[in-house]
Amino acid sequence: MKTALVLRIHPEPSSFTGAWADASAAALEAAGYEVLHSDPHLGSFDPALRREQYPDHQGPFDPLKVTESAPMPPEVATEVDQLLAADLLVIHFPMWWFGPPAMLKGWLDRVLVHGLVHDVDRRFDTGVCRGKKVLFCVSTGSRESESGPDGKEGNFRLLLWPLAYAFRYCGFDVLEPLSVHGVHGYHRGARLTALHDRLRDVLATQAEVIANLGARPAWAFNADTDFDETGRLKPGAPSHSPFIRRG
Repeated sequence: MKTALVLRIHPEPSSFTGAWADASAAALEAAGYEVLHSDPHLGSFDPALRREQYPDHQGPFDPLKVTESAPMPPEVATEVDQLLAADLLVIHFPMWWFGPPAMLKGWLDRVLVHGLVHDVDRRFDTGVCRGKKVLFCVSTGSRESESGPDGKEGNFRLLLWPLAYAFRYCGFDVLEPLSVHGVHGYHRGARLTALHDRLRDVLATQAEVIANLGARPAWAFNADTDFDETGRLKPGAPSHSPFIRRG
């Protein structure tokens, strides 16, 4: 049996993000997955990495070395165990201030532990998490028309790229994200009715999305062999993002 971890990033369980995560969990169970759950907002998870979380450590606080060698706090150990057990990670979150919420960035900072989830010799094409997949299910307050390459709110895919590349660094296959735009609490009248109708459709079709994950394309990244010994893109190598291109 395959295992999936559903990670919900939102302070309100009854939010659309919460309902969408519940729909994913139900669909994954129906598809035969063992489903694990993570909801950092509901527990004691602190998104900020702090020295006092490692009371036995002596000397300068080097986050990579400390988190690799010191005993992990229980809340971090639980998250790491679930992440490493999962074949598929489904992350539900809104975009806030042109990026993922602080809780999700903090989850990465604390859970992608050096020596367990990645290390110097096991990253990118040789990553610890090779064979695992991650799917982002993301809502934005901006309209879809504002979220494209020419949109006033900025290119939605570029805003997601640093998050996607963090998982690529660890070896994950990053599936093409799901997005729902125009989700906010200021709609009224017909616009509010239309939003509710759209969101109900999203929840109703999530089972189909999960059932067809095997055919969902993955985000394209450069292979390790596309870079020279200095870590720069070789002449003739493809460029899949403005973040990695020849000048």
